[in-house]
Amino acid sequence: MNIMAIVMAAAVIAVVGIVVGIGLGLFGEKFKVEVDEKELAIREELPGNNCGGCGFAGCDALAKAIANGQAPANACPVGGAPVGEKIASILGVDAGAADKKVAFVRCKGTCDKAKTLYAYTGIEDCAKATVVPGGSPKACSYGCMGFGSCVKACQFDAIHVIDGVAVVDKEKCVACGKCVAACPKGLIQLVPYSAKHLVQCSSHDKGKDVKAACQAGCIGCTLCTRQCESDAIHMDNNLAVIDYDKCTNCGKCAEKCPAKVILEQE
Repeated sequence: MNIMAIVMAAAVIAVVGIVVGIGLGLFGEKFKVEVDEKELAIREELPGNNCGGCGFAGCDALAKAIANGQAPANACPVGGAPVGEKIASILGVDAGAADKKVAFVRCKGTCDKAKTLYAYTGIEDCAKATVVPGGSPKACSYGCMGFGSCVKACQFDAIHVIDGVAVVDKEKCVACGKCVAACPKGLIQLVPYSAKHLVQCSSHDKGKDVKAACQAGCIGCTLCTRQCESDAIHMDNNLAVIDYDKCTNCGKCAEKCPAKVILEQE
């Protein structure tokens, strides 16, 4: 074995390694991406669910937006106020007051109240089932189909189908909006956590047609609107709609509703 050849080969490899290392170091320095330390600190405080509820494509995108002033410190619905305050501290600003929101299903048509037109046998997916006659096996074409597409979309186990209608656990809900997007009927909306009175119906049919399809639908009688002293509830195409910015939670609308579709919650 030629010892000299081995030594020469090792030397060449060592020199090449040193040159490559120096080259990589120089290139790395020249083309390095500047890291915003503030952005990294913000990212550390975000929960990492990447749910998209903030309106950005995950926590990395939100951290960048907050660091660049394109989103407020309290933009993360999952982290809520505690995370907002930590991020505000990093930025040296006030977190601001942001009312917590939760998802709410605007339907009360449970199995015992909503009439069915036929027995449905098929894929249990709300979006796919909308192609069936009438748009739903239930007589009310506006109501919850109960196949649980919203349940599958929720990462936080905050929504379940109970007696044919999706119901949200407001204590678990983080208002990410995934269930809202998953509902083909547009039944789910984000409402203030503090809201005490909510209309559990989405039907725009007239009273007679509503009663023919469901025992628990808004009949558009306008009694609720006449009781409200804050001008917080109005009729929108035969359906009562509450303006939560004006509502004082007095409960008079719920007291007078003959159909009992205005939910009173703790």
